[in-house]
Amino acid sequence: MDRQVSLSRTETFSFINPWIRYFLFFFSFLFWIFSLLIVAIGVYAKVQKATDAVRDTFFIDPAVILIVVGVVMFFITFCGCIGALRENIQLLKIFSFSLTLVFLCQMAIAILGFFYSDQTSDALGKFMKKAIVHYRDDLDLQNLMDYIQQQFKCCGWNNYTDWSWNLYFNCSQSNPSTERCAVPFSCCTSLPGETVINTMCGFGVQSQKSLNATRSIYPVGCSDRAVVWIESHLLFVGAMAMGLALPQIAGIVLSQILITEIRKDIRSVI
Repeated sequence: MDRQVSLSRTETFSFINPWIRYFLFFFSFLFWIFSLLIVAIGVYAKVQKATDAVRDTFFIDPAVILIVVGVVMFFITFCGCIGALRENIQLLKIFSFSLTLVFLCQMAIAILGFFYSDQTSDALGKFMKKAIVHYRDDLDLQNLMDYIQQQFKCCGWNNYTDWSWNLYFNCSQSNPSTERCAVPFSCCTSLPGETVINTMCGFGVQSQKSLNATRSIYPVGCSDRAVVWIESHLLFVGAMAMGLALPQIAGIVLSQILITEIRKDIRSVI
C-alpha cells in the first residue's frame, strides 16, 4: 500500500532510513538501465540477422535469450526502483519475492548441475549438437560456436567428426556442398606468427585419418576442454557465482528492511 504522504503529521520523526531508501533506488535504477540495454542489444541482433532463426533453434537463439532476460530484469528492477522511490510496499514485496525466486532457481540449477553432472553433460551435448546442425542457419549460433572452439581450442563436442551432423559438412557422397567433409575454420590451429586466418584450412579433414587431421585442427572435443577449464578455474567460477548472488541478496535484504521501516512509519502516523 502507498504511504499516505498527504496526511497531516504531528511528529517529525521518521522510521525510514533515507540512505537505505535511496541506495535501493539507485541500485535498482542502474540495473533497470542495464536491462534496457540488454533488451536493445537482443532486439538489434534479432533484426540484423541475415536470415531468420529456424523454428527448431528459436528457444536457444542468443538474441531471444537476451530479450527474455532483459524483460525479466526490467520488470523486477522497475518494481524495486519505483517501490523505493514511492515507498510502495506492494512493489517492494514483488521486487523482493522476484529476486528471491530468481536466486533460489539459480541455486537449484547449480545444485542439480553438480549432483546430476552426467545429465547436465547430456543436456549440453544436445545443445551443442543443435548448434552444429544449424551452424549455417543461424548467424548467432555460428558466431557462438566459432567463439567456443577458438577460445577452448577444441573442435566439435566429442571430436571433429561431430561436424558430420551438419548438412554442409556431411561426408555423404550425395552432398553437393563445397564444404563436404570439412570443419569450420575455428577448428584450425594457428601457426606461430600467423596473422591471416586460412578459412579453408579445415577442408577435407573428416576424410583424413585422425593423426593427419589433428595436425591442422584441434584434436580435442569441447566437452573435454570444458571440464578441464572448469577444474582449473574453480576460483574464477566461484567468484562469478558470488558476483551474481551478492547483488540479489543485497536487494532482498534492503527491500525487506525498507518494508519494515515503512510499516513502522505508517503505524506512527496512525
